[in-house]
Amino acid sequence: MTALDVAIRADAALGEGPTWDAREQRLIWVDILGSRVHTYDPLSGRRTVMVTEQHVGAAKPRAGGGLVVNLRDGVGLYGPSGSSGSSGSPEGFRWLHRELVPGRRGNDAAVAPDGALWAGSMRYDEARGGGALSRIAADGTAHTVLDDVTVSNGTGWSPDGRLMYYIDTPTRRIDVFDVDENQLPRERRALVTTGAEEGYPDGLTVDAEGCVWVAFWDGGAVRRYTPDGVLDRVIDLPVRRPTACAFGGADLTDLYITTARTGLVAPHPLSGSVLVVPGAGKGLAQPAFAG
Repeated sequence: MTALDVAIRADAALGEGPTWDAREQRLIWVDILGSRVHTYDPLSGRRTVMVTEQHVGAAKPRAGGGLVVNLRDGVGLYGPSGSSGSSGSPEGFRWLHRELVPGRRGNDAAVAPDGALWAGSMRYDEARGGGALSRIAADGTAHTVLDDVTVSNGTGWSPDGRLMYYIDTPTRRIDVFDVDENQLPRERRALVTTGAEEGYPDGLTVDAEGCVWVAFWDGGAVRRYTPDGVLDRVIDLPVRRPTACAFGGADLTDLYITTARTGLVAPHPLSGSVLVVPGAGKGLAQPAFAG
């Protein structure tokens, strides 16, 4: 039986984007609809919360310290001292790339092996094709890679960087691309096509063996697939809406899972908390954003 613990008991509306910050040895995660970036040090138990002025889809560490964030109106940067001021507004913030599209917000994001941010977006009403997936370079140069996306979610790379995995949630697929010499994805195809009984694939992470771990919204589980698309492990959860997962801890063996309460009439008491499976596997060190 899989050992499941509660890392952080919380009531996040839409907990998302767990990321292990190797520099600070802490977990970073967000509550999208609560406009908050959270950090957690599992050794000391210390937690911090930073309030953002817009809904925040993802927050990732920067190579020089601080955070890159995927907000409603684009991608921004916080310096190493960025924190919430007395007014509740973030300090040390500047925009890196702005793209104001009414009715749209940033969603999940990931940092590629070359240090670029891959930032997803979606419409609030989840209109089909209303989102995108864009590559944001360290200097703020943006390139839209996919422009017919509904709910852009999990993105990750194989251990050798030659494959990219991606989820547009309503498709119920986990897609895989080849990565070319310019670090762009080519030859999109389905690695896995899931069924209604499994829920919707949401956030993902790739482990050291090249297997893909996926959180299933409305599926109450995290599933692991081999590089050939074979399901080889299921972690059942007490909550209905897990959103994403990531390996963390000093040896990258603990699997952290974010969860959501939004839209549930009678959420489980742990909905909105961060769960952890100690010793679940072996993760990959995640690169920091180069900007």
